[in-house]
Amino acid sequence: MARMPSAERRRQLTEAAIRAMARDGVPRTTTRSIAAEAGVSLSVFHYCFDSKQALVESVITTLTAQSVSVVREAIRPRATLEETVRAGFAAYWDHVRAHPDAHMLTYELTQYALRQPGFEHLARRQYELYGEAYAELIGELCRGMGLRLGVPVPVLARYLAAMTDGLTLNYLVLGDEAAWSDILDTVTAHVAGLVTADLRQPGTSPVRPSGERT
Repeated sequence: MARMPSAERRRQLTEAAIRAMARDGVPRTTTRSIAAEAGVSLSVFHYCFDSKQALVESVITTLTAQSVSVVREAIRPRATLEETVRAGFAAYWDHVRAHPDAHMLTYELTQYALRQPGFEHLARRQYELYGEAYAELIGELCRGMGLRLGVPVPVLARYLAAMTDGLTLNYLVLGDEAAWSDILDTVTAHVAGLVTADLRQPGTSPVRPSGERT
């Protein structure tokens, strides 16, 4: 077996776990099956992770980071706030449609962690990561566009995490892709409506919640 840095080996095992869990379900995925999926010995698994709990945490962190990176790449300042926000949400929904099994796995991980003694804190950490990611994206957007929110960033971050969570599950259950354009428009308009003022310095070209540059 080729030697590999431990961080790279952990990444390899985490990706193997995601594939195995998405295919077989979290409860039925064992450390042995993950090692087999990754093509390594069980001793290599235990060298990288001291428990299945540590692996589940790595899986949760990785799945969250994947979704956040998709939005971060798409959400850059555009002509209007609506265009900017919609681009971020649209990128996320494209990711959901392209990787439904990965997103379904996030819900299974939540249920598994809540029901498995000693794993409860991982479910909490999962949702803390969602909130932290949204707060970071909101902060970047406000700084980049010179905007002030009508509600505190932590409140909006948690609200957006809850809303996205519910809408994602709704899509996974019902499908109905034809409805999502209107849903995204509604979400975009609602989020844009929470912006109360522009904070750019005089002489710059502000981006307002709606309408055109002034």
